[in-house]
Amino acid sequence: MKADYTEKRVLITGAGAGIGRALALAYAEQGALSILADKNEAGLEQTAALLQEAGYDSLSFVTDMSKSEEVVQMLRDVETLAGRLDIVINNAGFGIWKSPYDLSLDEWDSVVNTNLRGTFICSREAAKLMRSTGGGAIVNISSTRAMMSEPNSEAYAASKGGILSLTHALAVSLGPDRITVNAICPGWIETGDYSQLREADHVQHPSQRVGKPEDVARACLYLTDPLNDFVTGSHITLDGGMTRKMIYEE
Repeated sequence: MKADYTEKRVLITGAGAGIGRALALAYAEQGALSILADKNEAGLEQTAALLQEAGYDSLSFVTDMSKSEEVVQMLRDVETLAGRLDIVINNAGFGIWKSPYDLSLDEWDSVVNTNLRGTFICSREAAKLMRSTGGGAIVNISSTRAMMSEPNSEAYAASKGGILSLTHALAVSLGPDRITVNAICPGWIETGDYSQLREADHVQHPSQRVGKPEDVARACLYLTDPLNDFVTGSHITLDGGMTRKMIYEE
């Protein structure tokens, strides 16, 4: 059974590259209007151009998700130009890999304000539109780093862990307005040249391959399918099984 995304309005943050670009293309292919947001204007233009070349319309907004006033204005503009909003994919985010001894508070704030606060503000403002038109779906892109860590990832890990908690809190709060809220926790999703990966990169995964942005897109399409409105407050770990693999040095 295939979901019908015709005439759906889908806002994708971090749409200027990588996973966000794949999401924009995936939803457009399903008949939705992809609404693109990114602070990288050049990347945003490239994504919009790819959609146009494929015959799809889109809307674009240069927006810094760490700045609440920009996010609020973007959602106002979405309402004016698109008329409604059905789906939000909170994908924008980044990390600073730096020893906690050296990580400055400004660097901490820049990561947390973009990844976590930006997700909250965008979800809140989007929900205001969704509840006026009968509901919708929100998907927050977290990370396996919300559950396991590598050295020097404190700000990123904290922000992604916060996104998981925010997801189930919003699911409970927004449920009466018929808005589902779920998260995806990707592991290694290769956004560069996939052909350059080593065999060892692939076979260490129980799935026998590294992930692709299209894997995230398929999970989002599942979570935002109106027929799956019983799924809310949940998260999908999308990592080829790596977080279930016990690893010891030999």
